[in-house]
Amino acid sequence: MEAAAEGLWGLADYWEKRGETGKAVKCLEAICGRRSVFLPITEVKSCVRVASLLLKHSHNVSEAKIHLERAQLLLKKIPSCLDLKCRTFSLLSQAYHLLGSPSLQKQALHKALHLLSSSSSSSSSSEPLGIRVSLLLWTANFNSQLANFLISEGDFPAAISALESGFSSATELDFPELQMFFATSVLHVHLMQWTDETLVQSALLRCDQLWTPLPQDRKDQCPGLLFYNELLHIFYQLHICDYKKANHHVEILDAAIKASIKADSHRTRDVHRLTNELNALNQSLSRPDLPHRDRSLLSSKHANVQRHLSSLTRSSPSSADQSLEPAFFGNMNRASQDKLLLAPSPIDGEWLPKSAVYALVDLMVVLFGRPKGNFKECAKRIQSGMQIIQAELLKLEITDNATEGDLQHSAIGMAGVYLVLLMQFLENKVAVELTRSEFVDAQEVGGVIFIVELYPNNNYQALVQMRDWFLRFPTILHAYESIIEMLRGQYAHAVGCYKEAAFHYTEAMKLTESKSMQFMCQIYTAVSYFCLGDAESSSQALELVGPIYRMKDSFGDREQATVHFAFGLLLMRQDRFEESRVSLAKGLQIAHRSTGNLQLTAQYLTVLGYLALALHDTRQAKEILRSSLTLGKTLCDIPTQIWVLSVLTSMYKGLGQVGNEMENEDYRKQKLEELQKKLADARASNHHIELIDKARMNAHRFHEIDRKRAMESQSMTANLDIPESVGLSNVLPTTSSRLLDLDSRKRGKKKI
Repeated sequence: MEAAAEGLWGLADYWEKRGETGKAVKCLEAICGRRSVFLPITEVKSCVRVASLLLKHSHNVSEAKIHLERAQLLLKKIPSCLDLKCRTFSLLSQAYHLLGSPSLQKQALHKALHLLSSSSSSSSSSEPLGIRVSLLLWTANFNSQLANFLISEGDFPAAISALESGFSSATELDFPELQMFFATSVLHVHLMQWTDETLVQSALLRCDQLWTPLPQDRKDQCPGLLFYNELLHIFYQLHICDYKKANHHVEILDAAIKASIKADSHRTRDVHRLTNELNALNQSLSRPDLPHRDRSLLSSKHANVQRHLSSLTRSSPSSADQSLEPAFFGNMNRASQDKLLLAPSPIDGEWLPKSAVYALVDLMVVLFGRPKGNFKECAKRIQSGMQIIQAELLKLEITDNATEGDLQHSAIGMAGVYLVLLMQFLENKVAVELTRSEFVDAQEVGGVIFIVELYPNNNYQALVQMRDWFLRFPTILHAYESIIEMLRGQYAHAVGCYKEAAFHYTEAMKLTESKSMQFMCQIYTAVSYFCLGDAESSSQALELVGPIYRMKDSFGDREQATVHFAFGLLLMRQDRFEESRVSLAKGLQIAHRSTGNLQLTAQYLTVLGYLALALHDTRQAKEILRSSLTLGKTLCDIPTQIWVLSVLTSMYKGLGQVGNEMENEDYRKQKLEELQKKLADARASNHHIELIDKARMNAHRFHEIDRKRAMESQSMTANLDIPESVGLSNVLPTTSSRLLDLDSRKRGKKKI
């Protein structure tokens, strides 16, 4: 009977190599089952392999689970076979994960670790080295899976403990790449919870100490670690608002992707060449009159070419070299070259699929290019990233009609990865177009191929589309409800609907648990009240800004830069010009040093230019305002340009420079007409009313278990926000000759 089993295994190999997974499964299932006449160990191996094929190539997770539980039952009667037992536990953990059975998954992982602990304590020093290595590798594997599970449960301290245990196993193995795998994972968890900055810095330092001395050829074997490590460094720099250092890491990643794409192109070309060569050899070998000597030489060459081609196109490890890969996403039949592996075999786990990482790097380029006004490059990267996402969503059968209810449970995690990235790109597109005063374009995304293809008959608009995605996938995208409300507030503010803007900012503040976002929304609300200009609104703004200003030191540079701006405006409104100037100068210094946001810098300079003029420092006012105007032109920021031109016109009028005054005023009127036309187009849009409407979105939520499962796709995200302009276009007092008629006792020349 064992010969029959060998034959069926061989046949399964044959069908698997031909891509006929169903036939391979049928061959193996002939060995499994309650009426099986084969030896238990033979049946176990067949059950495990069937489950592996089902998990890799299908959504039939329940059937895989049945085979694995059968294998586990049989293994209880077998005292040895540690590797097979561990592989069964590993695959069973994956099956429970995909089926949304957290208690069973946790139980399987703890049983596996207990088995390894018992085996380790009972092993003797005389045992072969290979057994000890296997024990440590499996221990590392299960600790990795357990940490992933604990993160999804929100138990970060326990997750770090599991990862540190895995790190200890890697250290005992003297395996730097595996140490780096666990070190980066620990860093990531610290970034996610951020309870103590010293812990984050310590984790960051450990990663640098492990990665820097590693030889380049060994780094090349773990491409995923490069991207993972660099992205974590970026997330850290973003959190502490050190955008200049973070940009350096973005450049490293961008260069790595270009090199990877080039290598993939070469590989594709080599595959094409070898395939043609193989076809030619097959044709030659098919000749019946071929001499024996020539046939022998051609056969040898054929085997070499076949071997080389297989190494380039291999999609999975052979059955003799099964991977111990922790299951993060499952059910995605991707070739090995389409993965960014975090560590060498046998632990080949990946953080995100290669396509998602590539899209994420595009997003990073947008995040750092947008505040600097690099809108052309941003548009290119937004389109590139969304094309990648489009292809992946279509693979998951997510089209314009799909909803959460249509998703396979096992696909929720992967869908969440791409939907979250999609929302990030849409959010940045809205931000770019609002900066450029392209209010209709801030709604439209027709220029992006993704939208044209998915929505060929509709002129969808970015904010409306974000809302549509949220309403169809409210569980996966639940964190975006507050972001959409904030963007609605920014849109309303940009088109001059300040009461509506204040409403949406307030709603966004209620919907988020992020202290940073609550803080920013409170400031944005205050600024919208400032722009209304009446006494009651100014009082409301004061009530919002005052308490925040007193606790500003407890926030990061991003928030401090914004609160200094709002508080400076409040002081200016109260005619406390010197105090306002001090607050604004400090905020500008923080904004320039940390955030690199040119739009916020331009608005700082405009207000400071106005204050310099109000304090009769015309020379400094002229220099500052010209700098602000230059930035406004660079950003295509028409409201800021109009704002600056208004102050300059008043200055030239006060100085009696009629020529400069008239030239400035003509240019201001030209820009004002341009802005009014854009505003009119926006207000005439079909979506304008629904965007500013004082009503919140309502969406049906999934069951709590599904919510947790959906959130696993976001467990490795970070706050990728870069501070926006606070959207001021109407906060300076009405310009008049009073600018040059202030009490001389309030004059000053404080430099910025």
